[in-house]
Amino acid sequence: MKQKLGFAFLSLCIATIVSCNDNSSKPATEQPATEAETKAKQPGVKELDIDYAGDNIAMKGYVAFDTSLDAKRPAILIIPEWWGLNDYTKMRARELAKLGYIAMAMDMYGNGANTDSPAVAKKWTNQFYNKPLSAKARIDAALVALKSFQQADTGKIAVIGYCFGGAMALNAARLGEPIKGVVSFHGNLIGAPANKDLLKAKILVCHGEADPFVKKEEVAAFKKQMDSIKADYTFKSYPNALHAFTNPNATALGKKWNMPIAYNGAADTASWKDMKAFFETIFK
Repeated sequence: MKQKLGFAFLSLCIATIVSCNDNSSKPATEQPATEAETKAKQPGVKELDIDYAGDNIAMKGYVAFDTSLDAKRPAILIIPEWWGLNDYTKMRARELAKLGYIAMAMDMYGNGANTDSPAVAKKWTNQFYNKPLSAKARIDAALVALKSFQQADTGKIAVIGYCFGGAMALNAARLGEPIKGVVSFHGNLIGAPANKDLLKAKILVCHGEADPFVKKEEVAAFKKQMDSIKADYTFKSYPNALHAFTNPNATALGKKWNMPIAYNGAADTASWKDMKAFFETIFK
């Protein structure tokens, strides 16, 4: 009997020691946070597909902003390349959201249309190159939609554009769009006439030095135009950069359609850095 009691006492001691060293016995407050709790505490970019109307058509936009910020923040409108509203343009909106802006990738063609065919894209864009006021009407509609978000500081608006979108951004500025600034990435430079009484926005042009679509003569004509009205503009040129140098998909598209376009990582990084510095200046 004594021997059985001894074994029982020994077993109880061992169980107590194991229990004291078992990590599962830690208080609940020391348990690791759940995955949902961890995500909730991290800054996050909210992405929204929105419907809006303008220029007598139905449009679809894409908006991104950081939900961890409470204050209003500068708002950036993005005009896509001639391909239309696609994943590349949306990626740029997300990147701007990570920088603390609210960004909207707009719809130029209606119903969120996009293409990877140069023939189709050329047909779609010609109407806006030939009628700049039509493009401005659609940009105006997108700006109204962007400004409707409570996160947007409506006194701090900029428009950026890529290729065709860059040309349209410059036109919007020349036609008197009431915004702080515009940035053109590898866009055409000549469009609507320059008017010192209309152009109020500051301008940043990010140009590929090797771009065969925007020749040296066009660059010279643009600078002469801006200088003639004493416009506040900055012209950045990136060595060895072809048309569409910011788009990682450009090289594949160039090969597919036998077009002189290609991605250039150095120029992409440099132009993004120049854009950020420009925003810091115009949004002071």
